[in-house]
Amino acid sequence: MLEYLHSRAVEECDTVAMIVALRALAEVHGHQAHYKTSYDKLWTALLLADAGSLENLKADIYRAIGRYYSFYNRKENALKFLGLSLDIKKKLIQNGELNRARLAQDYYSMCSTFRELNEPDQGWKYLDSGYQYYDSAFSKVPMSYLKFEHAILLTHDQQFSEALSMFLEIEAWFLEHQPSYLVLFYYYLGNAYQQTARFTDSEVCYLKSLDISQKYHSHIDFTPLVHEQLSHLYMEMGNLPRAYAHLKKAKELDQIFFDSRSANNRPLLEIQDEFRMEKERQEKILQEQRMARLEQEDKIHLLQRTILAGFLLFLLIIGFIYFRYVKSKHQAEKRLIRQKREMEGQQAQELVELKNKELAASALKLIEKEAFIDTVKERLIQQRKQPNLQEINRIVYSISNRKAVDWKEFETRFVAVNKRFYVRLKQQFPQLTQGDLKLCALIKLNLSSKEMAKLLNVRVESVHTTRFRLRKKLGLSRDVNLKEFIARI
Repeated sequence: MLEYLHSRAVEECDTVAMIVALRALAEVHGHQAHYKTSYDKLWTALLLADAGSLENLKADIYRAIGRYYSFYNRKENALKFLGLSLDIKKKLIQNGELNRARLAQDYYSMCSTFRELNEPDQGWKYLDSGYQYYDSAFSKVPMSYLKFEHAILLTHDQQFSEALSMFLEIEAWFLEHQPSYLVLFYYYLGNAYQQTARFTDSEVCYLKSLDISQKYHSHIDFTPLVHEQLSHLYMEMGNLPRAYAHLKKAKELDQIFFDSRSANNRPLLEIQDEFRMEKERQEKILQEQRMARLEQEDKIHLLQRTILAGFLLFLLIIGFIYFRYVKSKHQAEKRLIRQKREMEGQQAQELVELKNKELAASALKLIEKEAFIDTVKERLIQQRKQPNLQEINRIVYSISNRKAVDWKEFETRFVAVNKRFYVRLKQQFPQLTQGDLKLCALIKLNLSSKEMAKLLNVRVESVHTTRFRLRKKLGLSRDVNLKEFIARI
């Protein structure tokens, strides 16, 4: 049937169908220990997949070839081809062309290989990865196969109870879906029974394995191991004739299936070498063509890179010069702005100081005027012996009026210079009277109590009293300096 399907695919030039048929034929011949034919089918399928760039199918073929190498304990080649399969599938997954669950089959194959190579630690590692990537909807390997490998690894770790439970759990699945695989299943179950000294159960399993291999004509390459284990079993049971018979059978079959000198396997290595040499010849021709093309391309690329590097260097130099120019210009502008602000601030400060000096001078003039007026008043009082009351009242009135005018002029100039001071003072302390504001102005000018008394035409004690009342209105405690507080407003 498979040969017919392959012929039909060849007639229809259906590459994918040809590869699928060749792989199926290789699997059948492999189970019958016809490795030469099996390998021949796989290499032919590989050439077709390679020519058609069918990466997914190519990966599966690499995996199958790797598994056949492992049967001959050719570890390096087995891991090489299994690794190629994994690498291709990971790349396809990365490109979104394949579901990640497809890796479970490759990790299962890795686990099986390391189990056959008697490296259980590596087997555990890849079994864990198989479980991790398993998805019943996408993984091509059934879960029972993973559990089968799991049970074998448990046996290696001498966890016999757990191993036997798992073997018995999956036995029904193999009976229903893959009865030919029971050749391997009963062999490893027999091993578990033998290691727990359940010799009768072990013998039954080994014999079942041989019967199933004969019935389905499947996995006959595995039967030497079964006969060998039966030989060990009968040795332990003391049945030496049977032990010898099965040991002899094991050696005969092993020579047929795995000895490279046998007629069954001699062509196998020749085919592999022929394929390798053909691939190397093709690769050499392609490599020479690629080298010639690459050398030409390298010359062109070198010229392009040289021109590009020169252009980029030119741009970098121009960019650096422009950056330095912009940075220098920006720094110069910042310096000018900073200097201008400093000058404006200094000028404003000098102007305020000048105005305050003018105010201080005006205040001193007021004090001088007050002193002068007081002198005039005293002289007028002395002239009361021959008084002219009308004239005296006019003088006194004019003097008092002059004081009010002078104070108003001083207050106007003070407010003009310290406008923000008055605004903040009224905002913070709206309850202050006009007299309080006048006193705050004099305190800000740093006048003494004596100078304030003369300017306000009151006694020094009155100034102290007024300052005390002002402190209460401002809500100041005794430890707060009134002069410093007003200076900060």
